[in-house]
Amino acid sequence: MKHKIATFFFISVLTLLTLVSFFVVVEIKYFVLIAILWFLVVFWGSAYIASNYHVTAYCNNPLEKEKKIALTFDDGPHEMTTPVLEILRQYNAKATFFCIGKNIESHPDILKKITEEGHTVGNHSYSHSPFFDFYRKKQVITEIEQTDALIESVSGKKPILFRPPYGVTNPSIRRALAVTKHKTIGWNIRSLDGGTKNEKFIFGRIIKRIKPGGIVLLHDTSIQTVNVLEQLLSFLHKNNYRVVPLEELLNIKAYED
Repeated sequence: MKHKIATFFFISVLTLLTLVSFFVVVEIKYFVLIAILWFLVVFWGSAYIASNYHVTAYCNNPLEKEKKIALTFDDGPHEMTTPVLEILRQYNAKATFFCIGKNIESHPDILKKITEEGHTVGNHSYSHSPFFDFYRKKQVITEIEQTDALIESVSGKKPILFRPPYGVTNPSIRRALAVTKHKTIGWNIRSLDGGTKNEKFIFGRIIKRIKPGGIVLLHDTSIQTVNVLEQLLSFLHKNNYRVVPLEELLNIKAYED
């Protein structure tokens, strides 16, 4: 909806400038400026999932007053998922894993372990392709449905939580989700563990942003995340925070009935 409003606004401004140019000289730079501003708005809205520019995303629960947060892990199942699960078990913490379809095919046993230990599983596309943002509606639907089927084949449950690759949204994804009926999940605490190996930086970045109702984005694909997770859970325990599944934090369903 925001995208439609923004597009209508900028088209209206360009149309007005065009009409004005019939009566007075309007320099081309003003047309270029409007086009650049439109591009920047679309780029920001597409890249920043919490903007709700293309789709409405659950990025936290601002109404939560108790010390509850949700931990989410992207890009598994992976060999590093196993030690992540072991640490979560030690602290009796339940997390949500947004899984990639092709990785489920490679590690169905790890996905089974995730579900058996009571964690939530969400859809993170089939390929997580760097070109996913350029896929048309039909391709996006295919990727989502492929991954749903793989998750259901292992867990017996069909997920309705979806996190778009890279957290990027666009009109094609919006139209696809209107068909698949998935709920879009974002975050408000980004660890940046996928871009740096500096554990001190990752840990410090997270704890500075911790507050009730928050959703933390991590990746169960590296040893630094495993090490930071243990520090993080210890910190949360000492500060009386409880790690809960997304469905509890957001009061939504994670699977189809």
